[in-house]
Amino acid sequence: MDKNRYVMSEEERYFFDLTGYLIVKNALSEDEVAQCNSAIDHFDHKIIPREEGNEGLSKGSKTLKGTGRLELHGMLGWPAPYREPFRKLLVHPVIVSRLNEISGLGFRLDHGPLLISGEIGSEGHRLHGAGEPFAPHIWYRQQNGKISCSGVTVTWQLADVNEGDGGFAIVPGSHKASEPTPKGVRTVDDDMDVVQQPSMQAGDVLLFAETATHGTLPWKAQHRRRSVLYKYAARAAVRNLGNHFLPSDRWGDW
Repeated sequence: MDKNRYVMSEEERYFFDLTGYLIVKNALSEDEVAQCNSAIDHFDHKIIPREEGNEGLSKGSKTLKGTGRLELHGMLGWPAPYREPFRKLLVHPVIVSRLNEISGLGFRLDHGPLLISGEIGSEGHRLHGAGEPFAPHIWYRQQNGKISCSGVTVTWQLADVNEGDGGFAIVPGSHKASEPTPKGVRTVDDDMDVVQQPSMQAGDVLLFAETATHGTLPWKAQHRRRSVLYKYAARAAVRNLGNHFLPSDRWGDW
């Protein structure tokens, strides 16, 4: 076993700080990928289209339009043995070691996991996030040789994502952008050649700064997309505020 897999290298730190994302190749074995996919297959009947408004996730984009994407929730609460592979992913040493470096000790799961799936023709997701305007709950800063990233999303790939397949897309470096993102970049109708779709294989894991401008391109592959997202936060950050963030929200004016 290569112990270096469980240590964030200087090259990885540089790449993450430069681009806002990082891919760790072969983080899972073929057997681990198979266990996850087998559990999802067992609950295939619960994979449903996401409910979204009339414009869907593409939000009126001509480039991103398509049929609704598919989702599945609740993996950590499934009965044994189906939940076990996803509980292991929650604290997998490959990501724990890197989250300790990126978000600091005491990071936690903010929300998720969520399976994002889709068949050929599934719509994309309008790009969101950016360094400007400032969002304190997912902020990014690098100072004195230390990365401070309040919001990191970890995406485990359970199916190949080849060049041109669609899926996750990002504007590299946008987590530190100081100018508002042009509308054409968010819709990808005029992306200025800055939007990239990284290629990944089943077993790879993607970490990206939530403040980076990111989204999803329409799925074009013949096989189903299978990406499982865990959304982490630094110990002092709250990403999913929910319905009762303030006492007045829960109990009223009194």
